[in-house]
Amino acid sequence: MSFTVEPQIADALRSAADRVRSELGEEAGSFVEAALLRTLTDTITLAEDGTAFVITGDIPAMWLRDSTTQMFPYLRLAADCEPLADLLAAVVRRQLRMIAHDPYANSANLGPTGAHHDANDLCQDPMIWEQKYEVDSLAFPIIFGHRLLRITGRGDLFDGLAHGVLRTIVDQWRLETEHEERSQYRFVRDIGIPTETLDRDGLGSPLGVTGMTWSGFRPSDDACTFGYNVPANLQAAQALMAIADVALSVYGDEALAADADALRTSILEGVAAHGVVEHEGSRIYAYEVDGLGGQLLMDDANMPSLLSLPLDAPDVLDPELADATRAFCLGMANPYRYSGTVATGIGSPHTPEQYVWPIAFAVEGLTGTPERGREIIRLLLATDGGTDRMHESFHVDDPERFTRPWFSWADAMFCELALHLTDGPAPARSFAERVEVSGQER
Repeated sequence: MSFTVEPQIADALRSAADRVRSELGEEAGSFVEAALLRTLTDTITLAEDGTAFVITGDIPAMWLRDSTTQMFPYLRLAADCEPLADLLAAVVRRQLRMIAHDPYANSANLGPTGAHHDANDLCQDPMIWEQKYEVDSLAFPIIFGHRLLRITGRGDLFDGLAHGVLRTIVDQWRLETEHEERSQYRFVRDIGIPTETLDRDGLGSPLGVTGMTWSGFRPSDDACTFGYNVPANLQAAQALMAIADVALSVYGDEALAADADALRTSILEGVAAHGVVEHEGSRIYAYEVDGLGGQLLMDDANMPSLLSLPLDAPDVLDPELADATRAFCLGMANPYRYSGTVATGIGSPHTPEQYVWPIAFAVEGLTGTPERGREIIRLLLATDGGTDRMHESFHVDDPERFTRPWFSWADAMFCELALHLTDGPAPARSFAERVEVSGQER
């Protein structure tokens, strides 16, 4: 059943859009209102089990990462709109069920339809659209669910199934710190595109043990060059803080909390020892490493990225490293930083050269100055190719050349930036922040 926007939700969205109109102008406010409504009405299906299934926009499957980022703007409104909080909880419940079903899968079908991205993939589970293992697929829902708990006080999210999922995530990330020796996961897709498959019959490129956890694929769904993706590991460390907090505050599970804390320490020590490199006189985070000396210096437009770490891993960053890394990401030494007559921004090996991503522009605005954020709002409105939608990417010289006609994640990030500039930073992003819920601090 498609989701119907009831009056209380419509009022909350309209009020948010009106604030944007007042602060950033009519065009920005109208875009926000249309995008927030469109995501709810056109991407969400309510399932019989009370969960909410969220497609990406133009692909009929639910990604764990995308379905989280698509909900970011609504989290700001959930404390004052119970029906919206109910919907976000239904999305998280669906995500937890997806992880419980297959913690290595990145995306799933609404039911056991047998639909797959590629019918010849090793994974033939009829529930799974694609089984590309990405660390962020597990991190995003946990961080989001924890933020929803802190903002709304909704402990009903974390039931018995969720308890088991938290244990599964910790155990899987721990196992994948020794991927070469212990992992049974394999991914092979024989279509002649190197980034669509893993080397060595699906095992991936060689690794040394570092304390970090292995990821087969990046948030772009492209195969990792080196198996330790640094942004994903830092986001995992942030998620492990959330797991430890829920383990103690909801379940009283001291063993799970201790295991999460120990793994977080292991990951952060691994990043410090192997994921920090010298570049032109500065120490910065690498994008990927292998623990054997291999290092990849780049940034990708997808989240988590090095640029988005203040959003995705605010409590585990080294501030000096993060500042130096930001300068690298936004400079032309980043091989996926493209400049043209219309725009200069960050692209991805997932899309053609000279194509830049609205998601990365939004991240730059969310982590930069208000003045730069306003510039980016104007730029994104001017580069939608006349479609009134954000795209996956567009050409730096011609915004009418774009990829994906409707990418709901990009719509959401525009809305998140507009609301950030209007209402201030998103609540409960950091553990250092105190959030008042029903008269009590969480």
